[in-house]
Amino acid sequence: MLIVGLTGSIGMGKTTTAAMFRARGVPVHDADRAVHELYAGDAVASVESAFPGVAVDGRIDRERLAAQVVGKPEALRRLEAIVHPLVREAEIRFAASAARRGAALAVLDIPLLFETGAADRMAAVIVVTADPATQRDRVLRRAGMSAERFEAMLARQVPDAEKRRRAHFVVDTGRGFAAAERQVDAILRALRFLV
Repeated sequence: MLIVGLTGSIGMGKTTTAAMFRARGVPVHDADRAVHELYAGDAVASVESAFPGVAVDGRIDRERLAAQVVGKPEALRRLEAIVHPLVREAEIRFAASAARRGAALAVLDIPLLFETGAADRMAAVIVVTADPATQRDRVLRRAGMSAERFEAMLARQVPDAEKRRRAHFVVDTGRGFAAAERQVDAILRALRFLV
């Protein structure tokens, strides 16, 4: 089974692009969703131990956690040391399940794919992009998002131009939904030659 990584900076349209792959029958593992599940399950005790007061009713309260982590590189590294191995385990279970079901291709949707070194484990990498104005507009429309928070998130990520340079395939979502779908279909045609 071919395992392909899907990534892109915040606001680039990665979630929508992942849904396009799912709609075409490709199994997709969502790292963000895995973290949400971990914050309600396997990671709660470890995260609460490292960051006292962030667990509420048996779940990690993301706002409380953000207050202890955002803008604090050492705290962020401690959190990532807890969460990233658990997400990796979830990816392994997902890939094994997809292979048992006979999938020829699976996509791992990993927001920090390059930042965490996960690109080295992929047969190919797809980067989702859009022009900076579109990205900024999308992100600042999100509830609770500020320009400062957006800039802080961008500062943690490999720049979009570098991601595109390192990608095997690029999906530009700034040209509309139909154009992005055509790009996804072209990628799937190209990947069929690899499986």
